[in-house]
Amino acid sequence: MSGRGTGGLLVAGTTSDAGKSVVTAGICRWLARKGIRVAPFKAQNMSLNSYVTADGAEIGRAQAMQAAAARVEPSALMNPVLLKPGGDRTSQVVLLGKAVGEMSARGYFGRHPGGGGPAGDGADGEGAPPAGRAELLETVAGCLEELRRTHDAVVCEGAGSPAEINLRRSDIVNMGLARACRLPVLVVGDIDRGGVFASLFGTTALLAPEDQALLAGYLVNKFRGDGSLLEPGLEMLRKLTGRPTLGVLPYRHGLGIDEEDGLRVSLRGTVRESAVAGPYGADVLRVAVLPVPLMSNFTDVDALAAEPGVVVRFSDRPEELADADLVVVPGTRGTVRALEWVRARGLAAALARRAAEGRPVLGICGGYQLLGERIEDDVESRAGEVDGLGLLPVRVRFAPDKTLARPHGLALGEPVEGYEIHHGVAEVRGGEPFLRTADDDGAPADGCRVGTVWGTHWHGSLESDGFRRAFLRQVAADAGRAFEPAPDTRFAALREEQLDRLGDLIEEHADTDALLRLIEHGVPEGLPFVPPGAP
Repeated sequence: MSGRGTGGLLVAGTTSDAGKSVVTAGICRWLARKGIRVAPFKAQNMSLNSYVTADGAEIGRAQAMQAAAARVEPSALMNPVLLKPGGDRTSQVVLLGKAVGEMSARGYFGRHPGGGGPAGDGADGEGAPPAGRAELLETVAGCLEELRRTHDAVVCEGAGSPAEINLRRSDIVNMGLARACRLPVLVVGDIDRGGVFASLFGTTALLAPEDQALLAGYLVNKFRGDGSLLEPGLEMLRKLTGRPTLGVLPYRHGLGIDEEDGLRVSLRGTVRESAVAGPYGADVLRVAVLPVPLMSNFTDVDALAAEPGVVVRFSDRPEELADADLVVVPGTRGTVRALEWVRARGLAAALARRAAEGRPVLGICGGYQLLGERIEDDVESRAGEVDGLGLLPVRVRFAPDKTLARPHGLALGEPVEGYEIHHGVAEVRGGEPFLRTADDDGAPADGCRVGTVWGTHWHGSLESDGFRRAFLRQVAADAGRAFEPAPDTRFAALREEQLDRLGDLIEEHADTDALLRLIEHGVPEGLPFVPPGAP
């Protein structure tokens, strides 16, 4: 690929979870392996799983994962708008890596004039976006252009579906971005759900002519079975729409990429897929994760699930904690709400029994906060002073400004790294420090430990291999298990293997020559318009 800033591509999907994040990461890894300087981009992301960049900006974890696939350092340019749900109707708005306030969905998207049907809602794509959205579109387009100036290619990910006609006039992440920046669009459909031909055709037919002119082709995701049975349908789709299918990606188990959203996680189900290898020691270690409301950065437990012999499950009933060797209370965007949920389900009493019996509990970020004695929250829930579970001698006060950091230090005699994203400021009033930060001012402590109850604000600390193994040895000893972590598990290497698998999917099953043409030269001229109701 010649020159800088020569092109980009928007990966859209017929639905949420169609495979946009996987395909975007796969294309990034495939291009990076070819020596092409590539960056990921998502104009607007809604997610409770976020990450902190090296310069202290907050972005979606999916974009951080895609940056790793592209072999570049993540930055706020790659995800200029992040929406972090605080409930069904409100979200915290993070702009260029910094929280700027809470907003309702109606307030964020704006009320559209006209009403009474698709035309009034801007389905034709005409007219200016609502006030404020034009400025946002200018901001995200500027971030994209900055990435295009410094990279050979930028692979953009859409959100939801480009055919959400009720939101088209205020769209800055799908066809609104494609139109503003002249991006060719690849639409991904998940055939494993069924109805992929209808969803691909329907998505195309619902787009305005100007938007259809940028839709260059399709990609079928999660196909199982005999490909020859699919070919007649793909040819019929090409004849109906005038657009080719640029690849059929087979279904692959256990890709294990970072998810965008924890809201759809099953209350009781295995986290990822357990490692194929059996336990290194004599016993397995059972880990129960509480799926608290507004659960955030549940990816923290992925490193545990990657350990041979560690079985990690979501559990929301007190009886399901009885045989767990470790209970993890993960992060949450609503600490007080999560605390109420834990009490209402009888889990508070189960955690107290575990602590009294000397059985391990780990709280991370919001989970750490609710294990403390007292929470003063006039920021997130505005609930004022609330009693915590009292398992750790910690008092938490919510500050208006969010802590965003990438700390590193020592814990259990091992190097450890992590990242912090929280409003709560902890005052530790006893116990032992959990993690010690390495900096020029000495070694201030993070977190707290009392007996077998542990708490920390550091997300991602379990990805540090030596620390994870030391922690699991301690958990096994406290739980009375003859478990020994495998000495050769390298979580970063496992993540790299997964990203290479995504690159292999694209390289082996997509029309890569066609993808390169789209990225370098844009959408072909003269693509036909498909009217609604055709044929």
